[in-house]
Amino acid sequence: MVESNGEPVFRDALFRQKRKHGKYRVVEPPALEALVADTHAHLQLLPDPALALARCAVHGVRFVCTIVDAFEDGATTFERLDAWREEAAALASTLEGAPEAAGAVASGTAGCAVPHVRIATGCHPHNAKHYDDALEARLRERLADPRVCALGEVGLDYHYDFSPRDEQRDAFRRQIRLAKEAGLPLVLHVREAHDDALALMREEGFPAAGTLLHCFNLDWATLEPWLAEGCHAAFGGPLTFKSTDEVRDAASRMPLDRLLTETDAPYMTPEPMRGMTCGPEHVVFTAARLAEARGCAAGDERKALLAQLMENARDLLDRSPTPWQRARASAADAAGGAPEATPSASASGESE
Repeated sequence: MVESNGEPVFRDALFRQKRKHGKYRVVEPPALEALVADTHAHLQLLPDPALALARCAVHGVRFVCTIVDAFEDGATTFERLDAWREEAAALASTLEGAPEAAGAVASGTAGCAVPHVRIATGCHPHNAKHYDDALEARLRERLADPRVCALGEVGLDYHYDFSPRDEQRDAFRRQIRLAKEAGLPLVLHVREAHDDALALMREEGFPAAGTLLHCFNLDWATLEPWLAEGCHAAFGGPLTFKSTDEVRDAASRMPLDRLLTETDAPYMTPEPMRGMTCGPEHVVFTAARLAEARGCAAGDERKALLAQLMENARDLLDRSPTPWQRARASAADAAGGAPEATPSASASGESE
């Protein structure tokens, strides 16, 4: 156990619940019948991204989309992602508790395979005041990386208002247009601004590649008009909280083919680990609670649901590079500086 920002980092495969007086209790994960996906995490904000990916390998999380903010996050994820995955592969089978934890995934689905990781990048509404031509040029360069699967997270946040609302709307509008130009899905962060965000999206037009409402934690009435526009929605930790019946109701009524799971790690830790730093491996608890909310019993019924959720994640966020991305890779290659394309999980032969 080591300390990170005053909180213990346990270098094992166990889940823990914070108790009183600095004590921790081990929590058994749900015994899921299929592999799961975390469609929204911030790996570079975790104390040890490689350790997090190793835990994902142990617990049957086989796909992760990590978010990189174009203004504040720098190039760390782009530079270190491959190394994180290599370190995770070496670490996974050595973690204390791994043999027991690996059994958390039902027989026939386990095996310590490091998750396939894709990147979404964009300018968060908190940083909209910094969005200018220079930042957009940097964003364009990053979007051309074949590991990038979406533009996001972008949108409107009227709760904190860290950027003036008119500047939030301007940055959002420009990034909607950029997502459409690049042929990429759009990942949305919308807080206390759903009416304005929806109106702006309707003005600009929804990207043909898809739109994902990240960390949806409101009611069905708020969600329904977005679904009418063909959007996906991802549910994270708030789905598991005791006081969020309206969120579970919304999740239970979602079209199955547009339903996704996420964590928003290191934030939004699901029950029963609230108070601990969230990792992408915690998505197993959200997936189990989501199945319960949709009335899926453990066994074949839940297995079918989880398989569909994984298919949804890969269909939206694990596609081959777009023509726009390929054109820029070709141009960079001609100039002598193209990154090597990283194929999708299906193309690279990764399997469940």
